[in-house]
Amino acid sequence: MEHFNIEIKARCSNPNFVRKILRQRKAEFLGVDHQIDTYFRMPAGNGRLKLREGDIENELIYYKRNNKKGPKKSDVVIVDQPGKSMKALLDSVLGTAVVVDKRREIYYIKNIKFHLDQVKGLGEFIEIEACNRPIKKGNCNGNGGISKGVLLKQVNEYMKTFGIKKGDLLPNSYSDMLGRKKR
Repeated sequence: MEHFNIEIKARCSNPNFVRKILRQRKAEFLGVDHQIDTYFRMPAGNGRLKLREGDIENELIYYKRNNKKGPKKSDVVIVDQPGKSMKALLDSVLGTAVVVDKRREIYYIKNIKFHLDQVKGLGEFIEIEACNRPIKKGNCNGNGGISKGVLLKQVNEYMKTFGIKKGDLLPNSYSDMLGRKKR
């Protein structure tokens, strides 16, 4: 399924505060997922390709976005349930760049996904993803389109609600951060 979203990633110093607000706003809680994201080598400037293996989310995800702090647009293509053999195939063709091991709490309200992540070797984070389509069963796969301006407003509202400051915002993916730690 192809879509776009406006998203942020930030350090999260108070996940209990975020959980409390999400409960107050009647967010749907999908559960806690132990996820292994395997990022494959891609030519520079061609986006990212990762295979997510979890109990709740199992997807092959290609996305392209600029690394910048604050809300940013991501163009995303997702293949649900790609199968176990996909990892070996992609590793043999592209090679594995980095593996991200995380514990993720997944929530959503209408078209907005919230992730509270504990990433092995990095710490605690929050992600807010406002999808241009309504979310069904945790994925941006409904009908219709929501404008980039509306999505940006939604993300900014939740950043303010959760008390996310500019200094908390991160421009890169977990894979970039782990890759830098290895060097």
